[in-house]
Amino acid sequence: MLRRSLLVGAASLMALAVAGGAQAQGKKFTIGLSNGWVGSEWRTQMIDEAVAAAKAWAGEGVTIETIVQSSDVDVQGQIAQVRNFVNQGVDAIIINPNSPTAFDPVFRQAAAKNILVISTDAEVSSKDAIYVGIDQKAWSAQAAEWLAKSLNGKGNVVAINGFAGHPANLRRIEGYQEVFKKYPDIKILNETNADWDQAKGQQTMKTLLATYPQINGVMVQDGMAAGAWRSINEANRADITATGEIRADFLGQWVEKNYKSGASVNPPGVMASALNVAVHKLQGKQFKDGIFGGVYGNAIYIPIPFIDASNVKQAAEQTKGKPAYYSVTATVTREEAARFFK
Repeated sequence: MLRRSLLVGAASLMALAVAGGAQAQGKKFTIGLSNGWVGSEWRTQMIDEAVAAAKAWAGEGVTIETIVQSSDVDVQGQIAQVRNFVNQGVDAIIINPNSPTAFDPVFRQAAAKNILVISTDAEVSSKDAIYVGIDQKAWSAQAAEWLAKSLNGKGNVVAINGFAGHPANLRRIEGYQEVFKKYPDIKILNETNADWDQAKGQQTMKTLLATYPQINGVMVQDGMAAGAWRSINEANRADITATGEIRADFLGQWVEKNYKSGASVNPPGVMASALNVAVHKLQGKQFKDGIFGGVYGNAIYIPIPFIDASNVKQAAEQTKGKPAYYSVTATVTREEAARFFK
């Protein structure tokens, strides 16, 4: 099994202005789930796991009603989603945000109405919210370190990134750039975007291979990796080492074709993890001192599993019988979430 041990940020948050959780009493809560992009099955699985986690609280005598707003919207559209939740008087909002800073005013409105706000998958600057999820920079740095060492510290690398300007994407770029700076014999030939889309990842990789035949390594994110590897195989480039993907279909190919690959795991269970933290907070519990860190000092980081040749068969076994788009996942359980609290 992939490890799910609990890791938390070490930096202290001096003043947490999250309103609401401590005031909400009782055994029934309403939680709004906001997702501003539905361009991948990963996001669908994220929502499904969060809804399932909410239902599972019934076994603890707690009823959680979830209201889901999941659609392709720009930042203003997602702000409108959050404002709708505020107007409905939910107890908590869990959001996968399209911007790290644009939500500050609407989160302030939520706090004024004693609504708990938790961001996941991408950190936010608001002191009226907290973050529960992976450290996206560390996610990328872990994969980049693997790639650099697999290349013996030298070679030509290209990077295929997600959505330009997306907060998680920006952190991931910081992560791999920082790592590659430690390896003077690694040269980044090109950095481009393919919007976390598999088909775009495939076409982008095809173009990069034609433009830079001397490529040795590829730093590519999430579902784009499956497309990139398809182009690598079509070009008969068995000499290339590239980061990988955590979906069932790709893991099967990885095992079958013995790819030279490694993949950091951003589990779709991050929103379910945030929900489990939220319910403890809504029941009036107080966070332990010194558990917050991150870019804005309001983050609780959860584990980042890693898949490589040593455990890819185990990871593939976990997805056995699942749809092709199913991703390896992990969730901070109700019991594990309780450890964040006094």
